[in-house]
Amino acid sequence: MSKRSTALVSFLLGAATGAILGVLFAPDKGKSTRDKLSYQLDKYKQLLQETIEGLISGKTEAVTAARSEGKKVVNDTIRQAEGLMGEIDALRSKISSKKS
Repeated sequence: MSKRSTALVSFLLGAATGAILGVLFAPDKGKSTRDKLSYQLDKYKQLLQETIEGLISGKTEAVTAARSEGKKVVNDTIRQAEGLMGEIDALRSKISSKKS
């Protein structure tokens, strides 16, 4: 995986983790905290979806070995981003179940 795609995935993971921890340790009521966390997760999910769409729309036919390797990196990044989206959905489900 290239440094750029690794950096992007690392940034998104760090941002999501920081937001979640920041909200969880904030001195606020539980419902308010869960609402904020749900909002932040929605934002990161949307960002991941936009990133995936941008990567997919930017793909071109592989002609050289470098392009072929680039395609592998893009596919790996898409797979990792989709995995993050699944984790976000799971967290949102847990938050929603605690709201009830």
